[in-house]
Amino acid sequence: MQLFWQPRTDLGKAIGPGILMAGAAIGGSHLVSSTQAGALYGWSLLGLLLLANLFKYPFFLYAVKYRAATGDTILHGYRRMGKGFLAAFFGLNLVNAFLNTAGVAFISASLFLAFPFVDAAEHVTGIAIGILLLCAAIIIAGHYQLLDKIAKVVVFLLAVSTLTAVIVAIWQSAEIPEGFVGRDPWDLASIGFIIMFMGWMPAPIDIAAWPSLWRTSREIETGHRATVGESTTDFHIGYIVTVVLAVFFLALGALVMYHSGTGIGLADMTAGEFSGRFIEMYTSTIGDWAHWLIVLAAFSAMFSTTLTCMDGWPRSLAMSTLLLFDRPEAGLRRALVAWLLFTVVVCIVIIQFLLTDLLAMLQFAMVVSFLTSPVFAWLNYRAIQRPEVAEKDRPGPVMHVLSWAGMTFFIVFTLLFVVWFFGLQDAAEEERERMQEEEQALVVPFEPTARV
Repeated sequence: MQLFWQPRTDLGKAIGPGILMAGAAIGGSHLVSSTQAGALYGWSLLGLLLLANLFKYPFFLYAVKYRAATGDTILHGYRRMGKGFLAAFFGLNLVNAFLNTAGVAFISASLFLAFPFVDAAEHVTGIAIGILLLCAAIIIAGHYQLLDKIAKVVVFLLAVSTLTAVIVAIWQSAEIPEGFVGRDPWDLASIGFIIMFMGWMPAPIDIAAWPSLWRTSREIETGHRATVGESTTDFHIGYIVTVVLAVFFLALGALVMYHSGTGIGLADMTAGEFSGRFIEMYTSTIGDWAHWLIVLAAFSAMFSTTLTCMDGWPRSLAMSTLLLFDRPEAGLRRALVAWLLFTVVVCIVIIQFLLTDLLAMLQFAMVVSFLTSPVFAWLNYRAIQRPEVAEKDRPGPVMHVLSWAGMTFFIVFTLLFVVWFFGLQDAAEEERERMQEEEQALVVPFEPTARV
């Protein structure tokens, strides 16, 4: 049985891909979804947050263990299962890659508007495109090493600033207003939000392939072949950080916004209003003196997410292409650059011509991520049980049970969403309108700060 935590002198050389995955996960799912969940429903969705992370955990772990146990990426495992399985991953990955990358780039641009020296809310799409181009340039010029260093600094900075905000929010938390009645997350009107919430919590399952790809680059950089124990320890560090920070962001939404009626819902917000409200959530608890720190930390987190997405999805698509067409892996670098540039072009088209508002972009990307979860989960579950994986590195009884529970969880909620979308959405919309009318008297109008 592999240790959960592996104390080795070479562990420092193995640390990296897990932190990079944390940097990718902490973006939209935490800054947007977790905060919004707390603001809308208080602590009611904390259990669902933990369940989503628990049920996705095995499938992220399997990709890491497959790479450490065999020396090949999880994509090689799909290929050995048959080209059809790899092609399925490739096709679904195409949809997630472009939608999610465009989404996180747009959030990054929205948060960039919170810098005091920025006054260009009407040019948010141009800023998003600039961020995409900058990320592409960094990846082409700096390779894995620069990506690794940026992610570690950003994750540490965001963890410290968020923990500080939570502690202050708990200390200064206000009493619940008399007669306050919170929203019920388990009614028809909330099904769509719950699916979106879980789609990026802590991240789409298809990004489980990224650490196995980054592991190769890390080993080339350090000259050290990570053991299964070292690889899983690196993964657990990153995964624990993502779960803890998800709880922190939900706590901030619950402590700061839930009782005030100033939720961070995105339906009627411009990009500038979103960034203003998000930063206001922090400064209202920590103080205005922290404005620069919070803006820098939040933007850095989203920029890091955009950067890792710009590397991870094109890298997985590039390797998939080589394996599907039986091309030598020596051509990975060239294929990566080609897919990277193609991703930039497609994301620019989405942001410039197909984006109607922030909510529509995020909703669609999060829903697609969750609806494809059963497929990616099953692929990883099958791959880790293949003959090339040593018996000791395969799932034990507990992990088998957790894996089947997770896949059942994804399928049940997927079917529930389909039923809701095609049969119950009108009723849900009527219920939502009724709730909004009842809450209107309690809503405190939000005015973006002068800095936005």
